[in-house]
Amino acid sequence: MAIEIGLSNEQRYTVTDDMAPPHLPVKVLGTPNMIGLIEGTCLLAVQPSLAPGQATVGTHVCVSHQGAAPSGKEIVVRCKLAKIEKRRLTFETEVECEGRLISKGTHERAIIDTAKFG
Repeated sequence: MAIEIGLSNEQRYTVTDDMAPPHLPVKVLGTPNMIGLIEGTCLLAVQPSLAPGQATVGTHVCVSHQGAAPSGKEIVVRCKLAKIEKRRLTFETEVECEGRLISKGTHERAIIDTAKFG
């Protein structure tokens, strides 16, 4: 399967207490955990299209975090492949909670040869 512009994925996750920042008295989705879910959603979008011995790694994230997602609530993470430059893939991303947009941005991943990486 070829990697093409428009490749997309949507994942649903339930926010848990352990996804909250430890310094806050309320249990809401923390930005680092939200970014991890965005990266995972993009990874799942492209992984089936990779050749054997290939993987992707995150190289850049530029997202807003403009609303809260309380523990126990479901969030929807969406990504769509917007740009391909050689081995670099740029996804447009968004996260919603209860129909509210809580994040929008981009995430870049690079295709690597696992035998040569590291």
